[in-house]
Amino acid sequence: MEAEEKKNTYLSNLRLGEILIKQGVIKPEQLKKALDAQKTDSKKKIGDILISQGIISQKQLNQALQHVFETDYIELGDVVLDPEIISLIPKKIAVRYKLIPLNKENNTLTLAMANPLDVNAIDYIKEYTKLDVIPKFANENEILNALSSSYEAGYQFDDLLDRVDVATVSDMSDELNLSALEAISQEAPIIQLVNMVIVDAIKERASDIHLEPNQRGLLVRFRIDGILHDVRMLPQRVRPAVVSRVKILSNMDIAERRLPQDGRFQLRFGAREVDLRVSSIPTVYDEKIVMRILDKSQGVIALESIGFTEAQVQDFRKMIHYPHGIILITGPTGSGKSTTLYATLNEVDSAKKNVITVEDPVEYKLDRINQINVRPKINLTFANALRSILRQDPDIIMIGEMRDSDTAHIAVQSALTGHLVFSTLHTNDAVSSLTRMTDMGVEPFLISSSVIGVMAQRLVRRICPKCIEEYIPEEGIFDDLKLNVVLPDKDKIRLFRGKGCDYCKNTGYYGRIAIFEMIEINDEIRSMILKKISSNQIKEVAIRYGMKTLLDSGIEKALEGITTIDEVFRVAVS
Repeated sequence: MEAEEKKNTYLSNLRLGEILIKQGVIKPEQLKKALDAQKTDSKKKIGDILISQGIISQKQLNQALQHVFETDYIELGDVVLDPEIISLIPKKIAVRYKLIPLNKENNTLTLAMANPLDVNAIDYIKEYTKLDVIPKFANENEILNALSSSYEAGYQFDDLLDRVDVATVSDMSDELNLSALEAISQEAPIIQLVNMVIVDAIKERASDIHLEPNQRGLLVRFRIDGILHDVRMLPQRVRPAVVSRVKILSNMDIAERRLPQDGRFQLRFGAREVDLRVSSIPTVYDEKIVMRILDKSQGVIALESIGFTEAQVQDFRKMIHYPHGIILITGPTGSGKSTTLYATLNEVDSAKKNVITVEDPVEYKLDRINQINVRPKINLTFANALRSILRQDPDIIMIGEMRDSDTAHIAVQSALTGHLVFSTLHTNDAVSSLTRMTDMGVEPFLISSSVIGVMAQRLVRRICPKCIEEYIPEEGIFDDLKLNVVLPDKDKIRLFRGKGCDYCKNTGYYGRIAIFEMIEINDEIRSMILKKISSNQIKEVAIRYGMKTLLDSGIEKALEGITTIDEVFRVAVS
């Protein structure tokens, strides 16, 4: 048996050396020297010897070993590990066989293994989990580090829950119960529990944390790339304390459970400063909490990085350099309007112009730009702030959102008196913004005189770069769509999708990008606005002048392999 093992090791070393030579990483004489060195220390692996001799790097060794093992190499640093999947195999077994579970799909478990050819380990895991196993190759040190941190985190979470001694608070109007609840919310286990939930969300790139009460307890959900994912269920007994802890952090009233509340707080995550905007609403079970995460370390994105085509960014830059007028950015909540506004302000020459913003809240602090936070409790509303701004000699005004008739009228008057105004509206497409302003009481002649451009936008998920694949779509997939883009010949149409991998947590997507619909208001469209002609007719004229709809913009990105056709249909087809 020992002789057979030595023979297999020698053949494996020989094959590794041949692969490294074929890849041009080492020379034959260097391999011979390393094999000779191994004879004096048979326990040392040939790859480690080559690294210690400074001939190859760890990365080069890993890339060669995946060919020896005939499986994919997984960089565990790029993988977000799921605690539920990791818990399928006890730590002792995982350490013994130097492996870590990555993913479970139906009856198949994917493992990262230091030696994917270890048949004994694979058979043991199959028997233990009653699942089929797909082995992948990963660096041994990365596996051991991941095991240490992942099992420790899982243990910490369970340990914290065990340490929380909370009796269910049945009557929240009882002052004694409220006092006890506030005290428990300030204790270390609850503080650590809430911190762990927030840190997990930041690590997984979540934009929002949802704490949803139900019959079983408190469901924790993360919104990642625009889609909600269930993360874990906290037990019923800790629910009041967790909700109260978040409310205390946000300076909200823990005694008030019948009315919605809003708050915010900041925390540091390493060197990163993170803002959390918190909202609570009463439900039949308890209060539901949503925390929106704003990672300030990401900074302001450049216009080119948002998702504009080259033509679109040129058209938009032309609009934002007009001396006066209103530019509107529209779309539903969470469509990236604020990001686009900040990128726009970053383009403005603030050294020569006085730029003032009114926001709710200020998300990014920009140099040479005067930013105002609205504060409704002291009557500092958008409209009231705008009235004061006009006495501050502004050149450019940014209004976070046109929420009411007063704000809309002041914005129009500002534009007509020589100011450039940027603002947002909640509408489904670009043309609907003109109708929305009419509904807010702004006269058509004022709209036609003040608005110089409108842009609608949506966010679509990007295809994961690690598992993207090309495929031939079903015939006639575009036949029923009214498109204003030139499609390839039917037999040449190719689309793309993500197969799903550990990097993207098997979703096939990683990150998001914007698609746009942009109208520059010309004389013909101004005339139509004055005549109160319908939005559909205005849209047809805008298309005739070259406007691409949200669907057109999305289809172009799908054909380029940036997003999938399903994702475009999800956000752009009504």
